[in-house]
Amino acid sequence: MLEIRFHGRGGQGAVTSAEMMAVAAIQKNKYAQAMPAFGAERRGAPVLAFTRIDDSPVEVRQEILEPDIVVVLDPNLLGSIPVAMGLKPTGVLVLNTSKPAAAIRKILDLDGSTRLALVDATKIARELIGRPITNTTMLGALLKADGVLDPEDLVEPLKERFGKIAPRNIEAMNRAYKETKITEGA
Repeated sequence: MLEIRFHGRGGQGAVTSAEMMAVAAIQKNKYAQAMPAFGAERRGAPVLAFTRIDDSPVEVRQEILEPDIVVVLDPNLLGSIPVAMGLKPTGVLVLNTSKPAAAIRKILDLDGSTRLALVDATKIARELIGRPITNTTMLGALLKADGVLDPEDLVEPLKERFGKIAPRNIEAMNRAYKETKITEGA
């Protein structure tokens, strides 16, 4: 089972990202679930969301404590919460950042074995969507980092979710997919 944990802030689309991954997986005849984890937070407060994808029915329904993938939509969370906590040794950390891998490893106190997938999703979102909402942009980075789904698999779910603004979101996802830099662990 593939387990993904999303870190973001209220209003950035972490919950939407988790849902879009699950919808796309289900449309590819996989089993999936997505769920948020937040209380009475408001826009801007840290939030978590989770996605599970498998070839068999997903029966567990709890927070993901040992994810295969961690996706961080807001680079400002890096210094304030332990985003990499519980990441499996074979996992990948997908980050919205303009910083190089060495700087990220130092900020998060990561050894060289952690795989990183880095993209400046905020820049892409501002240029293509007109707002620094990075959810669909980070989906492109996630797809590049893992490969469980292809960008084409997200097109219909994004069209259904975003309607007339879907083309800009799809373009942002595809650009992030192309621009994401993967650094392999040691």
